[in-house]
Amino acid sequence: MGRVAGKVAVVTGAAAGIGASIARLLASEGAAVTVADIDDATGSDTASSIGASFRHLDVAHEDEWQAVFAEVARAQGRLDILVNNAGIQDTKPLEDITLADWRRMFSVNADGTFLGTRLAISAMKATGGGSIVNISSTFAMVADGLNAHYCASKAATRHFTKAAALYCADRCYGIRVNSVHPGVIMTPMLEREIHDVTRQRGLTSTESVEREWASLTPLGIGDPSDIAEAVLYLASDASKYVTGAELVVDGGHIIR
Repeated sequence: MGRVAGKVAVVTGAAAGIGASIARLLASEGAAVTVADIDDATGSDTASSIGASFRHLDVAHEDEWQAVFAEVARAQGRLDILVNNAGIQDTKPLEDITLADWRRMFSVNADGTFLGTRLAISAMKATGGGSIVNISSTFAMVADGLNAHYCASKAATRHFTKAAALYCADRCYGIRVNSVHPGVIMTPMLEREIHDVTRQRGLTSTESVEREWASLTPLGIGDPSDIAEAVLYLASDASKYVTGAELVVDGGHIIR
């Protein structure tokens, strides 16, 4: 019997990287998973490979959220787990960040989490509760001058999670809301960031930047599966007394 057997889950940004790892683990542990992403081709392939469903979703658009949840309700009759994993990162100096850059970052990382959480609450409370897991970042706790808008958006996610957890607990909805804070994890997003920083520094090789990222954490660069295991715990009944918590999975990033 899997740790989330019989549960219905939606994972956003699940075409690749951390999201795909989360979706894969939840499916292997018995959940009926919907992979949601803007990348239709890769998302469909990921869903097919793990026996999940795929739905197109741009998390910044409320109507697309509504369509995904309506389809899940039609197909499964309930929603037990939502993992708000979709996110973007755009490494650049603070003085180069435009208002458009700022708003785009927040539209995905903060607005998307808000929309998913609000709509999931409506779905979950009707069937007795559930678990919402919001993927934040260690950059919600420590700052980086080349990621000011990313840091701010993830800090918003961190505190919003606590407010949502309190809201649900106060109303006895049976819905738990928690956040996971990855550190330096080897994903396509991190690979793009390494290439961006390499280009900004006028370097021809990513080697020195990769070493720099690895040195940020005592345990080195992590794997997406490390984050998936944390999400599985929060999604499962093993964490039934955990809400409003922030689970840091960072190889020691914030203690260095």
